[in-house]
Amino acid sequence: MVSAAIKDLLKQVTGVYLTLLKVMVPTIVLVKILDLLGGTLWLSTLLSPFMKFVGLPEQMGIIWATAILTNIYTAMIVFVDVTASMQLSVAQVSVMGILILLSHSIPMEGAVAKMVGVSWRLTISLKLGGGLLLAALVNYLYSELDYQQQPAVLLWQSEQLEQSLWQWAVDQLLLLGSIFFIILALMILLRFLRLIGVEKLMQLALSPLFKLLNITKDASNITIIGITLGLSFGAGLLIAEIKSGSISKRDVLLSISLLSLAHSLIEDTLLILLLGADVTAILWLRIVFSVIVVAMMSQYLGRGSSKALTGEV
Repeated sequence: MVSAAIKDLLKQVTGVYLTLLKVMVPTIVLVKILDLLGGTLWLSTLLSPFMKFVGLPEQMGIIWATAILTNIYTAMIVFVDVTASMQLSVAQVSVMGILILLSHSIPMEGAVAKMVGVSWRLTISLKLGGGLLLAALVNYLYSELDYQQQPAVLLWQSEQLEQSLWQWAVDQLLLLGSIFFIILALMILLRFLRLIGVEKLMQLALSPLFKLLNITKDASNITIIGITLGLSFGAGLLIAEIKSGSISKRDVLLSISLLSLAHSLIEDTLLILLLGADVTAILWLRIVFSVIVVAMMSQYLGRGSSKALTGEV
C-alpha cells in the first residue's frame, strides 16, 4: 500500500514537472536569444520615460527591463552596476524594488499562468500595470510625507555579470533539475499537512482574507504556498489540483492574480532589502495593494463576466 502511494505521488509529481518543462525550457531559451539580440536594451529604452513618472533617473529603465525579461537576481546585479555612481534615497530604492518585485520574470511566469488558464493580457496588465501604479503611489506618498529620503545603504555586492553561454546553460539545467525536487517536497508537505490537520488550521487562520477575496478553501493552501515560495511552484501545484477537478476556474483566476502581485514574500523581500529598500513599501504596502486589486477583481467576477472566468480578460 505504501509502495502504491509512493508510485502515485511520483507519477503526479512527474506529470506536473513535465508540464512545467514544456513551457519553461522554450521560454528560457527564447529570453536568452532576445537578450543576445539586444532585446533588453531595446526594452529599457522603451521603459526609460516611465522612470521619471515614478521619481527615478531614466537610466534605471535598464534595471526594470532586466527584471521583466529575466529574474530578481539578474536585476540586482544590473542595479548595483547602474547605480554605482548614484546616490539614491531609501524611498527611490524602494520604488525600484517594487518595480522589480511585481514585474520580474514576465515571460516565465506569464507562460506558467497561461497553462492554468490565465491570459497573457491579464498577467502583463497585473505585473506591469500593477508595478507601475504601486511604484507611483509609493513615490508620491514618500515624497509628500518626506519619508525615507535619507541615502540608501547597499548591503549586497554583486558577482561578475559576464557569463559564458556554457555557464548559463549549466545554471539553467541546475535550476530545472532542482524544480522537480522542490515540487516533490511541496506535494509531500501538502499531503502531510492534510494528514495531521494543519491544512484546516491554516485555512481557518487566513479565512477572513480569502473570504474577502472570494477564494474558496479548495485553493487556499495552494495560494499560501505560492505567496510564500513563488508563482511557478504555486501554479505547478495548481496544475495538479486542476487535473483532479477540485478547483474552479474562478479560484484559479483569483489565486494566480494574487500570486502575480504578491508571491515569494519571504525570499524576494529579503533580496530587495539587501539593496537598501524600506520594508514598509516592498512588503506591507505590496500586500495591501495586492489584496485591494484582487478584491476588486473578485467583485467584478461576481457580476458575472464569462470572459474573465475563462481567462480571456
